[in-house]
Amino acid sequence: MDATAHIYETLSNMQHYKSPWLTPELEMLQEASRRFFEEKFVPREQDWTHNMLMERSAWNEAGAMGFLCASIPEEYGGGGGTLAHDIVIFSEQSRALIGSFSNTVHSGIVAHYLLHYGTEEQKRRWLPKMALGELVGAIAMSEPDAGSDLQAIKTQALRQGEHYVINGSKTFITNGFHADLVFLVARTDPEAKGARGLSIIVVETDGLQGYRKGRVLEKLGNKGSDTAELFFDDVKVPLGNLLGTEENKGFLQLMAQLPAERLYIAMNAVAQMERALMLTVDYVKNRKVFGQHLSELQNTRFKLAECATKATIARVFLDHCLVKCLNDELDGPQAAMAKWWSTQQCNEIVNECLQLHGGNGYIMDYPIARMYANVRVGPIYGGSNEIMKEIIARDLF
Repeated sequence: MDATAHIYETLSNMQHYKSPWLTPELEMLQEASRRFFEEKFVPREQDWTHNMLMERSAWNEAGAMGFLCASIPEEYGGGGGTLAHDIVIFSEQSRALIGSFSNTVHSGIVAHYLLHYGTEEQKRRWLPKMALGELVGAIAMSEPDAGSDLQAIKTQALRQGEHYVINGSKTFITNGFHADLVFLVARTDPEAKGARGLSIIVVETDGLQGYRKGRVLEKLGNKGSDTAELFFDDVKVPLGNLLGTEENKGFLQLMAQLPAERLYIAMNAVAQMERALMLTVDYVKNRKVFGQHLSELQNTRFKLAECATKATIARVFLDHCLVKCLNDELDGPQAAMAKWWSTQQCNEIVNECLQLHGGNGYIMDYPIARMYANVRVGPIYGGSNEIMKEIIARDLF
């Protein structure tokens, strides 16, 4: 049995639990995506991390295997699956510790904005190429002075003849460097207050005059993830690239998709806490201190018992939310609960697991050290956990 198979057997024995939404078909997809990431991406992850950017060709490889846009209908070139198909693929990538490949943004977020709000012409024009990896999608919301507060967005897209003229800048944009399609959140009505004047404009970046990519940002973790600054200086985009048919609907479009997006973040956290637990159980069974295995010490056993309990609770609640989402019943407060609690528990579990690795846990050769840096973004992105608690609190009063 190879090391990867042994780790997954450890998880299976540890959980004694199977997700209720996981069908035989999805289990086949799980095995195929696990094998793909382990064989094709894991050997290159270290180079991508060193270069702070993955190879553009990796998108085409994933597309050729059907791992992009798996939940997009076949008529638009997708896999014809459901949210569950995306979740399986994203989870296996997370368990493989591939932090350089932002498929959740491309397939889970951008493709679904297009599917839900795009015109028929827009869907047929862009989705098939996204499914093949010929186009890479990004969504550009955050600005230097507007992160979680979308109402503070200053980037403008103003009508001028048959075009929108766009001026502004964006930062922290995932897939920003490789992006061929940027779903830009911009102010189309500068007189409207707050979020009422926002729209989503689809920017096709190839050869676009006035469009500039800034530096790829060096991050604490997930260093190979494509995260860039974007600049728009009198960029002209056809009026037909407005997402949908009505201006100033951008904020409503964003809010409607946020529950599913936050579920992806919770999923990533759960998959990573499970992997941290697998790695640590394997480590303490083989590491000796004072003449006995770490796994024989009561402190080790109690700490891992606590971590296993928290990870199982997180998995069960995530599955509860996934079932609700598959039935179109998941609301914002529940998604916020899943996001903040899972990401917080993930950070705590990874911290405990690193501690059990001792000095080795501080060495980047060990996966737990890289995970410690990678998971820290969980409580920050997709809306900070403080905002998640505010969403939950508003539902209580």
